[in-house]
Parts: sequence; C-alpha cells; structure tokens
Amino acid sequence: MRSQAHYISTAADPEPGGSPAEASGHPFRRGLLSMAFTELWERYSFYGLQGILSFYLLYTRADGGLAMDPAVAAGIVGAYGGAVYLSQILGAWLGDRLVSPQNMVLYGAVVITAGHVVLAFAPGLTGLGVGLVCIVLGTGALKTNITSIVGFVLDQNEDEGYRDAGFSYFYMAINIGAVVGPLTTGLAQNELGFHYGFGLAAIGMAAALVQYIASMKKLPERARTVNNPLPAGRRPLVALAALACLAAVGAAVAAGLLRAENLSTVVTVAALVAAAAYFLTMTTSSAVSADERRRILGYLPLFLASGMYFGFLFQKFTAISILITERIDLHIGGWRFPVAWVTTVSPLAAVLITPLIAKVWKSLGERQPGPVAKIAVGLIQIGCAYLFLLVISEATGKADIPLVLILLFMMAAGSSEVFVGPIGLSLATRIGPGTFRAQMVGLNFLTLALGSSLSGLLGQLFTSIDNASYFAVTAVCGIGIGSVLLAVRGPLGRLLTAGLDR
Repeated sequence: MRSQAHYISTAADPEPGGSPAEASGHPFRRGLLSMAFTELWERYSFYGLQGILSFYLLYTRADGGLAMDPAVAAGIVGAYGGAVYLSQILGAWLGDRLVSPQNMVLYGAVVITAGHVVLAFAPGLTGLGVGLVCIVLGTGALKTNITSIVGFVLDQNEDEGYRDAGFSYFYMAINIGAVVGPLTTGLAQNELGFHYGFGLAAIGMAAALVQYIASMKKLPERARTVNNPLPAGRRPLVALAALACLAAVGAAVAAGLLRAENLSTVVTVAALVAAAAYFLTMTTSSAVSADERRRILGYLPLFLASGMYFGFLFQKFTAISILITERIDLHIGGWRFPVAWVTTVSPLAAVLITPLIAKVWKSLGERQPGPVAKIAVGLIQIGCAYLFLLVISEATGKADIPLVLILLFMMAAGSSEVFVGPIGLSLATRIGPGTFRAQMVGLNFLTLALGSSLSGLLGQLFTSIDNASYFAVTAVCGIGIGSVLLAVRGPLGRLLTAGLDR
C-alpha cells in the first residue's frame, strides 16, 4: 500500500507534461471539486446549527433559549447527532437498491433546507422537533451517497495513490464548513438571537443545494444508476416494513417509552444493532470473498475504537457545552465572546494542522504509521486533552475556568481528528466488498452515530458525578484504548490489506 505522503504529493502535482485540466486523473477533476464545495456548504449548515443548538436548549428563556435541564439537553443533542448518522445507513441502502446516488443527494438537500427554514421561523419545541427530524432524514439521504459519488469520481483514475489524497481534500472541505458555519451562526446568535443563527444555517444549505444542482452534469454515469436494484416483487414488502417501523416509533412515543431523557440510549442501542447487522450480513454473504471477509473483520475493532473516539470528541456539544455554561467566563472587557466560537476551535485546529501532518507523513515516507496506528494516536491525543482538562478543572477549584484554557483544550482535542476521520473514510471505500460499497461507507458513518449518541450518554453522566472523576475516566479510556490499538497494529494491519496491493 502506498504511503499517504505519496498520495498527497502526487495529488498536488499532475503527471509531467500535462496541466491539471489535462490530467484526467487529477483528484479535483470530473466533479470532485464540485462535490467538495457542496459538502462544504452542507457541513456549514449542519455545524452552524450544531454549534448553537445545545446552548439554545440550555439558555434561559430570557436569553432566547428553552431552559431545559442539562441532562435532558445533553440527551437530545446526543440523540439528534446519532440519529443524523444512523439515518445514513438507510440512505446508503436506498442509494444502492432503489434510487440513484445522484437523486438521493438531491432529495436529501431539499429536505435539509426545509428543516433549517423551519428552525429559523418556527419557535419553541414544535419548531425544534420538526426542524431536527427534517435534517435527520435529509442528511441520511445525502451524506453516504455524496461520499460514494466522490469514490466514483476517484475510481476513474487508474492510480490508486490519488484516493487518500482526494479524500483528504474532501475531508478538509468538511472541516472548513465545520469552522465557518459556527463562526458565522455563533456571531449572529450572540448579536441578534438564536433564530438569526438558524437562518444563516438555512442560507448555507440553500447554497449547497444550488452548488449541487449546477454540478450534477459533471458526475460520472455510475452516480446516475442504481448499483444493485431491488427486485420489483420485493418492493411492496419493503414498503410494509417501513410503515411498520413508523407505527412502532409512533406507538413508543404515545406510550411514553421514547422520551427526551432516554433518546441517547435508544439511539446508541440502535447504532450497535445496525452495525452488528451489517457486519453479519457482509461477513456471511456468498458474494463476499475470503479476503474481503478478512478485511471486514479487521475493520471491526477500528469501528468500535472510532466510535469511542467520536464519543469523546462530540462531548463538545454535550458535557463540554454544559461546562461552558456553568464554569467559563466568556466576557472580554465589555464584549461577550460568542459561545459557539469555543466549540469552533476544535474543527479549526483540525484544518490548520492538516498541512503539518501531511509534511510529517512526507518526511517519514514508507516509515510512516499505518491506519491502525494513526487512529491509535488520535485516541491517545484526545485522552491526553481530557487529562489536561482534569488538571485545569482541579487547579481552579470552584472558580471559573479561564477562557484561554478551554480554548487550548479544544485545540488539543480537535486536532486529533486528522488521525481518525479521513483514515476511516478512505478505508471504507478501499476495503469494502465490491457488492457492498455504499453500505460500507454507511457503516463507517455509524462510528459517528455511535459517537454522537455516546456523547449524549456521557453528557448525562457528567451532570451526575463530579468533574474530576468524569475527566479522569474519559482520559484513561482514551489513552488506554489507543495503547491497545498500538499493541495490535501489526495483525490488524495485515487483515485490513488482505487481497489488496500493498
């Protein structure tokens, strides 16, 4: 397998004698740039909303919020994030069996835009519920299918070396949107109110929709076809199953079994069940070869470790948001630092550190760590970030924590994402079985579903124990899981490359 340094260097420089426009395999050719910008605006809207959502639930009504109990707010935010990514399993299946990926992305963008508009104009719990449900369903249709389309674009190049580079640039677009979104919506919320911030997120999603419609003609033919069409005779059964699921959810809500307090638990269980079903389906399918099966089994521990990692990272929207509202002084002179800007430091750090990490990989060449070791480094780093938070939390006692220290924590935690996020994306499209490509991408996004719902559970735990114990447990878990991955990186790496050219 070629080194990531090779991927980045070759991606930046086309073959001698050809300009970027002439190099048909250049990663930004034939739709990749358009997909990156579409994803940038979609992530702008998603993180623009997420940056202020938890504070909308936590703040008093006098400050424009809904004044929810912190444990309930953490559960809702964690469940919402988990449901967004969990729905992408359904979106991946639909894009593989019933509707072309190109149309799935289009329909999803329309529904997401509608959800943001509802949040901007409809106040209170009703607007919140309708808006979030629309965003969950729309994102489920869009996310895995747009990632699959990027894979189709990169598949047109015969040099496999472009794949990781292409996904690195695509992931950078995600992080740019994740930075600019909360910066602008956070400022709007700080100066004008929450619904103005929601309105900016709606504008960002509208921009993503326009960008995508303009780029549809540039996409490869594979994006316009259904990869594995569902036989017509089975479609009524699928429709009945969908109706039964909707009825079951409605009955659970009516019976009081599905409440704000237990939403994160329900979504966590659903994510684990969905992951188990996908792993079982792919490893037992007759269409999967022995080498493909080995690669899937090798991915299993990385899936669980990545889920835990994102659980720690996404606490910026749950436990850390609660900490910010309770113990961080946001005033700088007579000006109040926008609360959403605190969590924005996390993706900003990931964007800024990417070129430095690329240089490190280039200098190491073939000696750089493999994907297992990189994910392990990410876990250890975020564990150390929580260790730092433990120290400053204890050092300040019951006093406010200085803003600069929480920003340093966000930088340390956020920059660790470059060792986990893009590696998972690239692995999913490279090691997945040929007949389960879209589902493998959906499985990778399940790490985010698991992480988001776990962050809700962790946020609820944060409200019930002292800060020192909480940060100590989180730090030990991050460092411990990363250390175990480092110890088994050799055999896991061999499983992940079974049957592939090294």
